[in-house]
Parts: sequence; C-alpha cells; structure tokens
Amino acid sequence: MTQQTVDAPRRPALSPSRASDFKQCPLLYRFRAIDRLPEPSSTAQVRGSLVHGALELLYALPAPSRVPDAAAALVEPAWQGIVDERPELVAEFEPQTRIELLEQARTLLSGYYRLEDPTRFDPESCEQRVEVELSDGTLLRGFVDRIDVAPTGELRVVDYKTGKAPPEARALAEAKAMFQMKFYAVALLRSRGVLPTRLRLLYLADGQVLDYTPELEELHRFEKTLMAIWRAIQNAGATGDFRPNPSRMCDWCAHHRHCPVFGGTPPPYPGWPATAEPAA
Repeated sequence: MTQQTVDAPRRPALSPSRASDFKQCPLLYRFRAIDRLPEPSSTAQVRGSLVHGALELLYALPAPSRVPDAAAALVEPAWQGIVDERPELVAEFEPQTRIELLEQARTLLSGYYRLEDPTRFDPESCEQRVEVELSDGTLLRGFVDRIDVAPTGELRVVDYKTGKAPPEARALAEAKAMFQMKFYAVALLRSRGVLPTRLRLLYLADGQVLDYTPELEELHRFEKTLMAIWRAIQNAGATGDFRPNPSRMCDWCAHHRHCPVFGGTPPPYPGWPATAEPAA
C-alpha cells in the first residue's frame, strides 16, 4: 500500500450524531461538520467518554476478572487515554474538578453492575467501527459501543448512556438515542446481512434498561430516511444554505455567537468538503 493511499482523506459520510444535528438544525450541522467550530468540553461529555473508555478496557480483561473493583481501577487509565488524545483537557479541568469527575465515573460504573454482569458473557466487539455504503451511495459511518452475538447467531446492539437529560428534554433525548440505535441496526444489516434481534440502551445514571426489537420492514423504511437526510445535506452543501431551526434545544447550543437567531453572523461558507471527512 502506498503512502498516498494511506494518507488519502476519506469521502464524506453520515454518522448518527451528524444526522441528528442536521435534523435538529441544519446550521448546527454546518458549524460542526463543515466549519468545525470549536466547542468547550462539557463535564457530561468527558464523564461519558471516561465511562465508555473504562468499559472498553474492562471487556478486554478475562471474564472472571471483570469485577466492580477492576472497573473502578480502570477509570484512571481511561482518563489518561483521553488526555493522550486531547491534552488540552488538563488545562480545562482543574485538579479538584478532575477528582470529582473520576469519582462520578466510578459511581456510574458501580451502577452498571446493577444492569448487567460482565463476568457472564463475552461481547463480540467493543467500540466497533462500522462503515457501509447504501444502494444510493450514502455512506454510513459510526462506532457501536458493544455488539453481542449469541451462540445461535442472534445479534444484540448495546449503547451506554451516562447522562441525565433535563425533564423538558427527556423525550427528545430518548428519540435521539433510538435514532442512533436504528442507524447502527441498518449499518449492521447492510454490512453483515443480519437483522439485529435486539437494540439495548443501558441508562447507567437512571439504572434503566430499554430493549427494542426492530422489524425488517421498519429498518428498510429507516434506511430510506437516512438516504433522504443525506440528500438534503448534499443539497444544502452545494448551495451553502444551512438554515437555523430555532427550538428549545438552542439552550444547549455553544454557537450563539455565530447564529443569526441570536444576532450572530456565521463565518464565510468554506464550501462542501469534496474529500474531507465531516466530524463523526
């Protein structure tokens, strides 16, 4: 393989987060996927990354070793892994805040054991990258928290949720989570030819498990929805017409300074990235 092939940028793709961004607000999609405007790292986001990282390390251990104390001990290595990739976090989080953050992650991991016993099964994969091209050329790309395969071949897709949505945004958060799970179900259906038997959301903060069994026709319809979203994104990309869509979700947006709804001005449109990969 030549160096040029290794370094060649990948084509734009649709991820669950960016699809949700566009559905919520096309201008938010532009700010994140095309302009790549910086956003401050929230405590909730870093805490979620910590828990996901620790669980990935946990499942790399032999099954009998996946006890609660082991999970708690993996929070520090998970933090170090995050800092290695994003050294700016050391300056963003003061020592006391970091201590509290790690302790919160340990509490969430402790709660995880009330939902599942990781010593009793081996997942097929954790943090699995999936990428598949649909029949119309739409490229799906994303990372699945965990994929479990039963001895009889049934496929279970698992996603960990570590945050608590405000009451007024709870329904939107759950809809967004299920959108993400159906996205993965379509990607796995097309890449493996297997219909996932179960989509499982584990809410570590709430101690709840949400199971959903998708139907084949349902996923076929959802696949058409993803194709339509990508066509809309491409059409907006060709013209630069990414319009804001004001909603109550604006309260959590980091880009008021650039949003016309709040009196801001977007940066000059850089054009659709013909080869660069939008942020996943």
